[in-house]
Amino acid sequence: MFVSRSTTGREASILHADLDSFYASVEQRDDPALQGKPVAVGGGSGGGRGGRGDGRGGGGVVLAASYEAKRFGVYTPMPGYAAKRLCPELVFVDPHFDAYTEASKAVFEIFENVTPLVEGISIDEAFLDVGGLLRLSGTPAEIAARLRVDVAREVALPITVGVARTKFLAKVASGVGKPDGLLVVDPDRELEFLHPLPVEKLWGVGRVTTQKLNDRGLFTVRDVAELDPAALSAITGGAVGRQLFALSHNVDARRVEVGTRRGSIGSQQALGRRDRSRGEVDVILRRIIDRITTRMRRAERVGRTITLRFRFDDFSRATRSHSVPSPTAATAMVQDIALNLLDAAWPMIEEKGLTLVGASVGNLENQVAEQLALPFDRGDLAVLDSTIDAIRGKFGGASLTRADRIGSNVGLSVPLLPD
Repeated sequence: MFVSRSTTGREASILHADLDSFYASVEQRDDPALQGKPVAVGGGSGGGRGGRGDGRGGGGVVLAASYEAKRFGVYTPMPGYAAKRLCPELVFVDPHFDAYTEASKAVFEIFENVTPLVEGISIDEAFLDVGGLLRLSGTPAEIAARLRVDVAREVALPITVGVARTKFLAKVASGVGKPDGLLVVDPDRELEFLHPLPVEKLWGVGRVTTQKLNDRGLFTVRDVAELDPAALSAITGGAVGRQLFALSHNVDARRVEVGTRRGSIGSQQALGRRDRSRGEVDVILRRIIDRITTRMRRAERVGRTITLRFRFDDFSRATRSHSVPSPTAATAMVQDIALNLLDAAWPMIEEKGLTLVGASVGNLENQVAEQLALPFDRGDLAVLDSTIDAIRGKFGGASLTRADRIGSNVGLSVPLLPD
């Protein structure tokens, strides 16, 4: 582990805290029989609300894999059948999103007890700025160590924390420090730590960009840092090249931002490779929209743009969107628009085969006291939405189900970051 003391006066005071294999870790925590075993969340386990599947799985997509499974090469979003082929002993479990949301909230409460400067970037990770806490709480390394202990004691989940001078390097450090580790990058040794790492550790470098760089003999961050910026931009594109060059020298001026709100809220569902009827896809899409609009109302957000996303058998993708004049969070209205978009896309779906459908509501705004632009008959539906939300809030998400969702437990619905 690098230490955080610096001879130049610069301080490593940004923490990137990242729960390890979050979904899988929650499942292992809640079912002791899964501890120490290779576990995949998803994959079409068919285990239902009871917890574990029967271990056969293979019909869907791996949403998360435990580190025991990752050692066999299982990754997200690998098809379940491929994961089972790599790891015959793999245990598939159904996702339990209520448990994940509850665990996330508990962990974020710990973050906010450490510092008010918390920037959540997903359900299982956040940046924390602890630069002003030296006299009150100790060094950033000491704060990070206590945070890990608190999460383990209070939420019983493993978490890795990277500590560095910039957000970029803190995130890199947490990735290198996994699983269940703490890595602090000394400001005087930043490039010594960063430059030997593979190019895919740079933000924004996925498989395609990695291949482009590797094809030109660029394999490490040092290789990128030593390349002429113009030559790098010629390989990756102007804006991307400039960003990668800056990051390769750990130039990242972004601060930890508090109170920023998402521009969209969405959810998606993997369908596997079997054919789905129009009726099945309708039910799945209604369920997705119900989830999205419920989260919007809880966050007191309304939106103008409804977007559908499709992935096909040949791994190609397509989107369809429609914007409305007045923002809304009404389930029925958003469902109507989404189903119309599905109508328009259905000939393409029949031709190419659908493996994933997703939806989001964008151009979000803070909700005002009332939505005056709603037609009168939709006003009653808005009251109905509020009543449903209240019942679910008191008695749990499964206490009340819309009629069009009965018997619709097919596929895997994947929530994005709660607002």
